[in-house]
Amino acid sequence: MRTQDGAFAFSGYPVQCCDSFNMNDDTNYLSKEKFDELTAELEHLKTVRRREIAEQLEYARSLGDLSENAEYEEARNLQAATEDRIRNIETELSRARIIEHSKGNTVSLGSTVTIQKQGEKEDLTYEIVGSAEANMQEHKISHLSPLGSALMEKKKGETFTFETPKGAQKYKVVNIR
Repeated sequence: MRTQDGAFAFSGYPVQCCDSFNMNDDTNYLSKEKFDELTAELEHLKTVRRREIAEQLEYARSLGDLSENAEYEEARNLQAATEDRIRNIETELSRARIIEHSKGNTVSLGSTVTIQKQGEKEDLTYEIVGSAEANMQEHKISHLSPLGSALMEKKKGETFTFETPKGAQKYKVVNIR
């Protein structure tokens, strides 16, 4: 559902949708899938997990002396870790902007880009995502990474260079989806 200022509101969190970005802000760019995943995890932690920990604490208290009660200490540590994760997710969601990738001929957040290093035949394909979703095993790179930022706004056929620890690397954009 859209609010008056054009934002979307999911699960009580106002969320902006975007097809452009500002690399200097603290916005947390997320795909709709990642946003939904975090929202579901938050709901689970606040309802199911908190109840389980409360039951563990109650059981541990029933064992008597809390000063030397390992079960109680473990439950308290688990409670602290859970509350920390809840705060972190709430912060991520409060700064979230949903990536709305519109197919075009330039690289933007949400694009899947195929590139080729100069002098090599092998193509590499990456999805450009927000930093919270970056995962090299899944070929998802952050728009803030050296490669991701160098790719932004590039067109098919365009060559670009970016700096790595091994020096400048030159690539060509082969395809954009």
